[in-house]
Amino acid sequence: MEDKNYEININPDWIKKYLGKIVAGLIVIVAIGSSVRTVGPEEEGVVIQLGQYNRTVQPGLNFMLPFGIEKMHKIPVQRQLKQEFGFRTTSASQRSDYAKSGFGDESMMLTGDLNLTDVEWVVQYRITDSYKFLFRVRNAEKTLRDMSESVMRKVVGDRTVNEVLTVGRQEVASSVEVLLQEMCDEYENGIRIDQVVLQDVNPPEPVKPSFNAVNQAQQERETLINQAEAEYNRVIPRARGEAEETIQLAEAFSLNRVNRAIGEAERFNALYDAYVKAPEVTKQRIYLETMERILPKIGNKIIVDEKGNNVLPLLNIDKVKAPTQ
Repeated sequence: MEDKNYEININPDWIKKYLGKIVAGLIVIVAIGSSVRTVGPEEEGVVIQLGQYNRTVQPGLNFMLPFGIEKMHKIPVQRQLKQEFGFRTTSASQRSDYAKSGFGDESMMLTGDLNLTDVEWVVQYRITDSYKFLFRVRNAEKTLRDMSESVMRKVVGDRTVNEVLTVGRQEVASSVEVLLQEMCDEYENGIRIDQVVLQDVNPPEPVKPSFNAVNQAQQERETLINQAEAEYNRVIPRARGEAEETIQLAEAFSLNRVNRAIGEAERFNALYDAYVKAPEVTKQRIYLETMERILPKIGNKIIVDEKGNNVLPLLNIDKVKAPTQ
C-alpha cells in the first residue's frame, strides 16, 4: 500500500490581503460582546465610566463602551433582601434547614438587668436608591449588618431578660425597626427597612434548664392565682346576694311588725275614744264581739238557768260504755 503525501501551499499574498480584515472582525465581535449588558426585571444597572458614576439604566438590553471603559453594577432594587443574625439558612424549602453553631458572638447580648440572652433575628430590607447604596457608604451591606447588631444590643440592653423573652418581644422588634431606619436615613445608604423579626429568643444553654424551671414555676403561680380569682368570683357574689336577701327579709319583717303595732295602737285608741263617749255601750259591744270570737272554739255548749233550783236538769251527757264481756 503506497503512502500519499499531501502538501498545502499557502499564498503569502492572500494572508496579507485578509489578515487585517480578520483581525478587525475579531475586534468588532469582542467589542460588541463587551458592550452589551442585560439588566434583569428586578434590577437597575449603575454604569461606571473610568471609575466615575455616569448613569443608571433600567431593566432590558443596554449598551456600554467596550474594553472596560464602562462597567456596570446590577442592583436588585425590586427584590426584598434579608440579613440573618445568630443563625444562617443552609437550604430554603418547605422545611428550611438552619445552622446556629459559630454565630454566638452576634446573637449573645446583655440585658438591662445584667443577664445574658441569645437573640436570633432577621432584618428584611429593600434598596431604594442604587446610587446611594453604591457611593454614599462603603460596603453598604456590611455597614447595615453592623448597624443592626448595634441597635439590637442597645434596645435589648434597655430591657429586662423577662421582657425580652416573653411579653416585650414585639416591642423590641418594633423599636429596632424604627431606630435602624433612622440610622439608614442618617447614613443615606439608600436602604429601606421593611421588617425586623425576632426569630428566636432563648437564655444561654448552660442556664436554660434553670430558666425553664423558673418559668414553669411562674406559670403555675399564674394558674393558681387564676383559680383563686375564679373561686373568689364564684363564692363572694353568692355570699353578697345571700346577705342582701337576709337584710331585705329583716327589713320587711321589721316593717310588718311596726305597721301592725301602729295599727293595733290606733285601734286601741279608737276603742278608748268610743269607750269614753259611751262606756256601757262600748263594754256591751266588746263583750259581744269577744263572745262571738270565743264561743265557736268551745265546741258543745250547755246553757242552764241559774235560778232553776227545783227542776232536775236533764243533760245529754255522753256516757262511756262499759266493755262487753
